[in-house]
Amino acid sequence: MPSPTTPPTLFPALTPSSILAFQFSSWYPRFSSLSIKSTVVRPLSAEFKEYLDAEGVFLPEGSEDVPVESELSDDESESDGEDEEEEKRKTFAFPELDEKIRAAVAAYGAVFPKLNFSSPRDAAWMLPASSPLKCMSPADVYLLLKSSDFVLHDLDPERVFDGCEHASSTENPPPYELELVLRKWYPVDRSRELRCFVRRETLIGISQRDPNYYDFWNEEDTRNKVLDAVTSYWETNIKGKWEATDGNYTFDLLLTRDLTRAHIIDFNPYAPQTDPLLFTYDELLDVLKTTGPTPAKPEIRTIDSRAHPAASRNAPTHQHNMVPIEALAMGHGRTIQEFSEVWEEEVRRSTADA
Repeated sequence: MPSPTTPPTLFPALTPSSILAFQFSSWYPRFSSLSIKSTVVRPLSAEFKEYLDAEGVFLPEGSEDVPVESELSDDESESDGEDEEEEKRKTFAFPELDEKIRAAVAAYGAVFPKLNFSSPRDAAWMLPASSPLKCMSPADVYLLLKSSDFVLHDLDPERVFDGCEHASSTENPPPYELELVLRKWYPVDRSRELRCFVRRETLIGISQRDPNYYDFWNEEDTRNKVLDAVTSYWETNIKGKWEATDGNYTFDLLLTRDLTRAHIIDFNPYAPQTDPLLFTYDELLDVLKTTGPTPAKPEIRTIDSRAHPAASRNAPTHQHNMVPIEALAMGHGRTIQEFSEVWEEEVRRSTADA
């Protein structure tokens, strides 16, 4: 760790080894008693990575709990065309992984998935809105992963280690193995989620995660209560207990209903790829520079009104990743050009019918 007298930079130096400290299987054993019950499946096969990389959203054979049959159309010529497309695309099946997912569902009641670093939160709309990310079968898990842009980061080691410094130009990154994490699912009150920023083993900032306005965050007593609770939690359970991070990291918490305790949701590197939410990294650096020998309480930022620039209004979260289910079905097994032609024909047909 740099000397406290050394002027801090905007971001600490990152190495491949320090990045791997933040993959789930690295930090979870150390903090499992403070986090959500989880099962880690690793390593995953090269074929599973190939499946996630493959074009289109489709399910591996045997992953559904009921036979896959389509009764959407009685037009035999259409069915024949679909069969031809199916024959062109490679099929995948992961019976051993299916059983591990079913075992986790049986143990936890339901699961939500993630890979080494990223969860498919941008694909939550693929499952019922009343139970976002709630997976009851292997098919649910695969559907979320295949529909997510976020998890693509974890498939490519170059993305994972982007921005890292190497000891020499000939240094090879440490081994990187793709992993599937199955976490116990339960309803989460997103108003109680926080992201906390630690630099040089100093807690400098706390930000509301969900970009919606909640009245209780404007209560001064509540904010002071949360500041004290989070600071105490960090000092007791995390501070100084994770040497691999060199004292630079962010962590996400879910507060209990009484706002006095918390559960660790995730850790992320203190780096540009981690969203600073209601801060900027320049602002966090300014806070660090003004920290004296006896650090003051960290700064907490929340959405203080419905007019706040960061507040969500009517736009759904991750709306850029949403497409109509009809478009999803039409894109099945087709190239972008083929999908474009089919979609335009469907639009013309719908207009004519209207």
